[in-house]
Amino acid sequence: MQDRRARIFAAILSGTAGYIDAVGWLTSGGLFVSFMSGNVTKLGLSLSGQLEAAALGAGLISAFVGGVVIGSLVGRAAGPRQPRRVLALVTMILAAATACLESGLLVPAVLGLAAAMGAKNTVFAEKGEVKIGLTYMTGALVRMGKRIATALTGGDRYSWLEPLALFSSMLSGAFLGAMAQAGLGARAMWVATLVSLALTLYARRLQTPDR
Repeated sequence: MQDRRARIFAAILSGTAGYIDAVGWLTSGGLFVSFMSGNVTKLGLSLSGQLEAAALGAGLISAFVGGVVIGSLVGRAAGPRQPRRVLALVTMILAAATACLESGLLVPAVLGLAAAMGAKNTVFAEKGEVKIGLTYMTGALVRMGKRIATALTGGDRYSWLEPLALFSSMLSGAFLGAMAQAGLGARAMWVATLVSLALTLYARRLQTPDR
């Protein structure tokens, strides 16, 4: 799964996560659907008195974790078809969430988007562990820093480029999401849904018979 094709695919998936987070954040007025670290901080702040905001923050985190659980179960059952089956799940959740968003059902929409982003992180799971985190960049930046240190001390000179690619893709996706939301509003999320469908169809090329 860690060949060049899979790494490029992972970078594209990170880009779509950045796009979805940006559109979700702008459309909802400041709710993160993939950046759970931000939601944890916002949850802690809102516990001081804003109970409604705290409940929504807790709901987003719970939906994200629920998506990870469901994605993991689907992936384990799928075997070598894991990437395609998990992405099919993500696409279906995205479509439902986008329909809710266009209908003005904000809370179900953002909870669905968070669940989809949680499930997306299990595309590259192996033996119960996530090998490539697609929606959180803190880990990618830590890996990049450690690998730069390794390169400076005589180790692999290029391994830091992989986490840099994930970071750059998510940043680019967020930029494109902001631009799309400015022009299309909530309908911009349909673009992400269609891209997710295309990636699902492509994912069969990542099937590995020997896991």
